[in-house]
Amino acid sequence: MKISIFTTMTNPEERMDPWKESLACYEDFADEVIVVGENFKNEFTWSDIGKMFTEGLNRSTGDWVLWMDIDNLFHEKDIDSLRNGLEKFSHSPSIALPKIQIFTPERFSVKSVICRAFNKRDYPEIKLNGGGDLCLPTLNGKLIKPEDVPKIKVPIWNYDTVFRTKEVISQDRARFARAWYREFGNYGERGGEEPNQAYRAWYSMVEKRYKSHTLKLKINEHPKYIKDKINNLGEDQFGYNGFGLQNNQNIPLMNYLRGYKDKIKYL
Repeated sequence: MKISIFTTMTNPEERMDPWKESLACYEDFADEVIVVGENFKNEFTWSDIGKMFTEGLNRSTGDWVLWMDIDNLFHEKDIDSLRNGLEKFSHSPSIALPKIQIFTPERFSVKSVICRAFNKRDYPEIKLNGGGDLCLPTLNGKLIKPEDVPKIKVPIWNYDTVFRTKEVISQDRARFARAWYREFGNYGERGGEEPNQAYRAWYSMVEKRYKSHTLKLKINEHPKYIKDKINNLGEDQFGYNGFGLQNNQNIPLMNYLRGYKDKIKYL
């Protein structure tokens, strides 16, 4: 069984992505690592994102193909479990994995369960063009939903904006807001085309989501690839204290209960 991982990477140093750490992780697990997006234009329309993902899927030659964003990692302790899961469900079109979201390194939440592993050997017609974001997996025009495929308890560690500064976040969120507007004619929940507008919308979103980050983590429990980067977070980076969110949270008891249930169910 040959396993491919594809990822997208555009100006990773400027965007402060943990790209070196992520690639090191992928190379440990996969037989082939495909990188697309190096020449992706700065101003784009939203559907261009799905086209870039499709390029990654098309260029991948593995029996199984995993789609990983450049801020996503696997834990080294899960590598065998993930490979065994792909072997076990070798005739399924896809496998769903839990995605854990990290804003500050000492806590996390189970954000979602997503289809990120695709059986290209048996289902070469899978495309990444569905859903509201126009980039979710489809098979013969039908959306592949997590509830319709096997699930394995191997989390994708999503480091999101942990390593970015306010300036980088503001510029990046505005860039994506403009792309959304070009595609759909509105900004939705993305604030607006200007960096300050996009930043405020983003901050409002993460402030709400951070209240669900109730599961605790120690630095030595993170994937080995990312520990040094976490230990060297600067005060101007979001992951240092969530731009103040870390010390200003009143978390409802129900969120703790929900987090505990999610941990038992998905991890």
